[in-house]
Amino acid sequence: MPDLKGRTALVTGSSRGIGRGIAERLAADGALVAVHYGHDEQAARETVTHIRERGGEAFAVGADLSTVAGVDGLLAEAGSTFADGGRDRLDVLVSNAGFSTTFFEATTPEIFDRLFAVNARAPFFLVQRALPLLADGGRVVSVSSAAVRVAVADVAYTMAKAAVVAMNRTLAHLLGERGITVNTVAPGAVDTDLTAAERREQPETRQVIIDMTALGRIGTPADVADVVAFLASDDARWVTGQLIEVSGGLFLGLPPGLAH
Repeated sequence: MPDLKGRTALVTGSSRGIGRGIAERLAADGALVAVHYGHDEQAARETVTHIRERGGEAFAVGADLSTVAGVDGLLAEAGSTFADGGRDRLDVLVSNAGFSTTFFEATTPEIFDRLFAVNARAPFFLVQRALPLLADGGRVVSVSSAAVRVAVADVAYTMAKAAVVAMNRTLAHLLGERGITVNTVAPGAVDTDLTAAERREQPETRQVIIDMTALGRIGTPADVADVVAFLASDDARWVTGQLIEVSGGLFLGLPPGLAH
């Protein structure tokens, strides 16, 4: 297991789902984790409690990442809390917060703007504004989506997630002189507290996804968190500018019945 003792981590959107899995894994590896939430403070505090009960260190911090002021507030509060604990730097920044919306035809300008604000603009300004706090040799990991590789109905969401991939490739070059690595993970279908119930109500859709996944199951938050933990560790010191799909081999081939 990677050793992150003495290091700090900020994981956006980590009160639930994939983000919570990442926060818990980084804390288990020894990092002091800032658990960010946008609206669900109770869920964030439950995540912090879960981490602490297992011997980890974490605290909750809320911010609306649809605004740059929210980004600044998040970094200020997280940095202050890190400093109170005797750590004056940010070692690992994970941009996970995001949301999907609706079909192409139903996407209004307002939905489009908010989607890009959270999914693309926030990760950009998080890195930019965090540079004074971010440690040399630090780690930046963004969560995109396997949707950037295929055609899906939520066009605006896919556009925003693709923008993050392009951004991180350039940031890896720009920040390399400081020894900071910048990588992107792209999850496929993942069962979270928000999606698992929905998929259980649509068993046919769930089975189609399983049939289209080489490893034959839906992913879990831990499947994604383990890859993020690797990228946050010293073991990934020579990996930067990469997009790593964490999907179990989603859409690698044709559906059953069409393959022959």
